[in-house]
Parts: sequence; structure tokens; C-alpha cells
Amino acid sequence: MANAHRGEIEARLDGKVFRLCLTLGALADLEAAFGVEDMVALATRFESGQLSARDCQRIIGAGLRGAGYEISDDAVGAMQADGGAAGFIDIVARLLRTTFGADEHEGPRASAEEAIGPFPGTT
Repeated sequence: MANAHRGEIEARLDGKVFRLCLTLGALADLEAAFGVEDMVALATRFESGQLSARDCQRIIGAGLRGAGYEISDDAVGAMQADGGAAGFIDIVARLLRTTFGADEHEGPRASAEEAIGPFPGTT
């Protein structure tokens, strides 16, 4: 069972329930994949709401690998989600919301800094 306090969610892919978690290593991989320098830039990119299918594939793949599954982004691209494309979007939204700290009852945070807090050396 997924533990939201640890940044985990559950998702059904190919008819099976998987746990996903964007660990620090998974976030570092996403920084490299998206060509950003830090987690604030990564969160800001995600807040834009403009994610391609390839972006979703990378995020879901990183979440699966963060939870311990050995799966490539290409393998994720061949999977099916309950609800089709909308199901993939839901998985990504829940994973990002859990990772970056937006409470489902509060709604989304106003900025990346509010979502993940200030970093040392920033004001």
C-alpha cells in the first residue's frame, strides 16, 4: 500500500497495481531529462501544466524506478492505464502533487517555492 507521507502513490498500469515514488535519485534523473538545473526549476516546469506524452512517460517511469521497479521509459510507453490518456494524466498529477507537497484538500500551491520550500541561500 502506498504511503503518501513518503511521497508514494498507487496506479493501475496494464491491469496491475504499482507503487510509484519520485525519490531524490528519480528527481535528479528528471532534472537531467528536462534539462533543468534544480528542483525549483523542475517544479516550475511541471506547474506550467504543459506536459507532453513523452514528459508523462518519463515522469511515470521515474516514479516506477523510484519505487524499485526496473523498467525503461520505452516500456512505460507501451503500457496501458485505466482511463486511457486521462488515466496517465491522473497518475502524473497525483504523483507530482504528492511529491511536491500540495495537499489535495488545499488545492495546488501558488509557486514552486511554496510547494517545496526555500532552499539554503535563497531569499
